[in-house]
Amino acid sequence: MKIEILQGILIPFLGTILGSACVLFMKNVLSISLRHMLTGFAAGVMTAASVWSLLIPSMEQSDYMDKWSFLPAVIGFWIGILFLLLLDIIIPHLHQDSDEPEGANIRIKRTTMLVFAVALHNIPEGMAVGVVLAGCISDQSTITMAGALTLSVGIAIQNFPEGAIISMPLKAEGIEKKKAFFYGVLSGAVEPASAMITILAAKLVIPVLPYLLSFAAGAMIYVVVEELIPEMSCGKHSNWGTLFFAVGFTLMMALDVALG
Repeated sequence: MKIEILQGILIPFLGTILGSACVLFMKNVLSISLRHMLTGFAAGVMTAASVWSLLIPSMEQSDYMDKWSFLPAVIGFWIGILFLLLLDIIIPHLHQDSDEPEGANIRIKRTTMLVFAVALHNIPEGMAVGVVLAGCISDQSTITMAGALTLSVGIAIQNFPEGAIISMPLKAEGIEKKKAFFYGVLSGAVEPASAMITILAAKLVIPVLPYLLSFAAGAMIYVVVEELIPEMSCGKHSNWGTLFFAVGFTLMMALDVALG
C-alpha cells in the first residue's frame, strides 16, 4: 500500500519532468497551433477528472443524505473556486504571451512569474491526488486504489504538455536549456508537496472527504476556465484547442470508467 501511495504522489510529477525535458531535445519553439492543442488537451483532462474522479465520488460519499447528497459537492466546489480566486489575487504571476502581470504588485523576475502561473494551478491538482489517496487508505471511503492511480495517471498525462509549455517558451526568451528544464520541473514540484500534506492530514481529511473532493474539483475548474480555455482559444487555429479539449476529456473519462 505504501508503495502504491508513493506511486500515486510521484506519477503526476513524473509527467511534468518528462514534459519539461522536451526543452533539452527539441530545437524549435512550440508553434501556436501546437500550444493550442496541448493546452486544450490539458483542459479536457482536468475537466473530466473534476467530474468523474472528484464530483461524482463526492456525491457518492454523501449518499446517506438522500436527495441532499449534492450539497457537500456544491459547497466544496464553491470553496475551491473562491480559494483559487484568492490565490490568483495574491500570488504575482504572468501568463504566456502576456506582458501584464496579475496578482500582488511585487517586483520579481518575469521568469519567476511565469513559473508561478503554472505552479498556481498545480496546487489543486496535487490536492486532488492527495484527497483521493487519503480517501483510498481509509476504511470509511468507497474510493479504490485503482481509481486513485487512474487520477494520478490522468493528471500525469496532462502534466506532460504543461511541462513543455512552460520550459520551451523560457528557452525562447534566452534562458539556457538546463535552467529552463529546472524551472519547468520546479513549477510542478508543488503537486507532490500539496499531495503529501493532504495525505499526512488524512485523519482530519476523512470526515470532510466529500467537501474536499469537490473543493479540488472547483479549484481545477477555476484554472480551466480562467486560464486554459482562454489560452487555447486565443489567436488563430483555436479550433485545434477545442478538438484536443475533446480528446483530453474523452481520454480521461474512459480511463476513469475503465480503470477506476
